[in-house]
Amino acid sequence: MPLFLIERNFAEQLEVNRDSVTAVTQVNVDIGIQWLFSFLSADKKKTYCLYEAPSAETIREAARRLDIPADVIVEVGEIRPEMFA
Repeated sequence: MPLFLIERNFAEQLEVNRDSVTAVTQVNVDIGIQWLFSFLSADKKKTYCLYEAPSAETIREAARRLDIPADVIVEVGEIRPEMFA
């Protein structure tokens, strides 16, 4: 399945908790995408999330359902240092 990097800009500081993660996970399951990993900026106003999804549109749909931003969505490939060892 294709990989996508999503940049999300939050107007206020983002507080991640069990309930918010549960909500994201449920919507993702419902539409067939998988959240793999995220980075949260030090000011807690921006995240960079790695997802497996069939398309960028499915990511946009999840963001709409959750009322969270998906400001930039880029399809990416994977490169790891061990690939060159």
